[in-house]
Amino acid sequence: MDDQPTTETPRGKLPRRLGLSGKLFLLTIPLVAIACMLVYVPAIANFRMNRLNDRLAAANTAALVLDAAPSGMVPDSLARQILTSIGARAVAIKMGQQRRLLASADLPAAIDHDIDMRNMTVWEAISGSFQTMLETGNQTIRVIGPAPGGAQFIETVVDERPLRQAMYRFSRNLLIVGLGIGILTAGLVYISLHFLFVRPMRRLTANMVGFHENPESAARIIVPSHRGDEIGVAERELSAMQRDLVSMLNQKSRLAALGLAVSKINHDLRNLLASSQLLSDQLGSVPDPRVQRFAPKLMRSLERAIAFCQSTLSYGRAQEAAPDRRMIPIEPVVAEVRETAGLASDASITWITAIERGLFVDADPDQLFRVLLNLVRNAAQALESHPRNDPASMQIRVTGRREGAVAILEVSDTGPGVPQKARDHLFEAFQTSGRPGGSGLGLAIAAELVRAHDGEIHLVEGTIGATFRVVIPDRPVELLTVRHERARA
Repeated sequence: MDDQPTTETPRGKLPRRLGLSGKLFLLTIPLVAIACMLVYVPAIANFRMNRLNDRLAAANTAALVLDAAPSGMVPDSLARQILTSIGARAVAIKMGQQRRLLASADLPAAIDHDIDMRNMTVWEAISGSFQTMLETGNQTIRVIGPAPGGAQFIETVVDERPLRQAMYRFSRNLLIVGLGIGILTAGLVYISLHFLFVRPMRRLTANMVGFHENPESAARIIVPSHRGDEIGVAERELSAMQRDLVSMLNQKSRLAALGLAVSKINHDLRNLLASSQLLSDQLGSVPDPRVQRFAPKLMRSLERAIAFCQSTLSYGRAQEAAPDRRMIPIEPVVAEVRETAGLASDASITWITAIERGLFVDADPDQLFRVLLNLVRNAAQALESHPRNDPASMQIRVTGRREGAVAILEVSDTGPGVPQKARDHLFEAFQTSGRPGGSGLGLAIAAELVRAHDGEIHLVEGTIGATFRVVIPDRPVELLTVRHERARA
């Protein structure tokens, strides 16, 4: 089956479709047309009623003139002039039970339409106006309305064509004026909505397209405006999201670079450490007491370093192995941390240990060693960056105690403490290192190892220098397992 060619819109380019401006323009036109129609319908109906009322008013005036003639006798020539002046063919009035024709000229054989202005409804006025405009020819209509004095009503017969022509002229004039007002209104509405909504949306869209092309560039982050509406909120949220994304991508890039660098040096470093381990094995056969004292510790350090290289840093490529937890005494681990950190022979820093006698911690010994070593090294480096003349004032204190099923370890120093700006990202990679050559990974690695033990690590507030507290709970024990072990024993 042959593959069918497909067409896709290139990324970074908007599809060639009707944009917001075009849609807004097309939406404005029918809305303005509807508004004009809503104005025109009652206007034309009102115009027709006014014209008919004018005819009735003229008929009332003519009726007064005709009725005032002596004996009601008016010459035919004068009656025709009066009817011509008011645009009517006949004028009649009803008084009591008598209907009196005051004047007439060229009356048709039949009346086409009767219009009673005394009780006309709105719907009748609207429908009648459109009926008048849609008809052709010159029909005659009889218009009935209230009469002055004691008469019941007055009626006049007029031609429909002059009324229709007047309505056409009114419609044309209203269309011209309405079209001008509609165009002006549509233009103002379009310009207002364009500047209020379309331009900001175009700016947001263009920024998102540009940011997609290079999401690691901080220069592509949108600068929010000072608007207080939903668009302003969208700009501020988009700016914050882009800022977080740029920071995250930069951090991921550094992590990827670190993983690549560690992968490159891992092979050679592991071989070098293996050679050092062979040499340390030979040191074990030297009868010198000092060599016999330090050789096991050297071998243990080399074994731990080889294990680290084998797993590769957790922030490089591999992940930390699950902790091999067991109940271990904490004092030997703390002593090994002190010797590994080089503080056993350092007289410039006072080392203080305050650990409960016989304290055991349910933890992986190697991972707990790494946690404490990172905290102790950070404390030592903080003291070395701010040296003092009095060695007694430069202290590192390691304390440990048990509270029920929880072991609590604290590493504190008398250094300058943790800067306020670094506390928000204290346990994130590459965020807290402020010394030259630092990687910013010590606290991040320690936090990950502690979390693997279902524990917590945090900075204790309100202490001299910096105090980090590590809380490691014991693993939950199932009663059935304990009973089986006791039964075997």
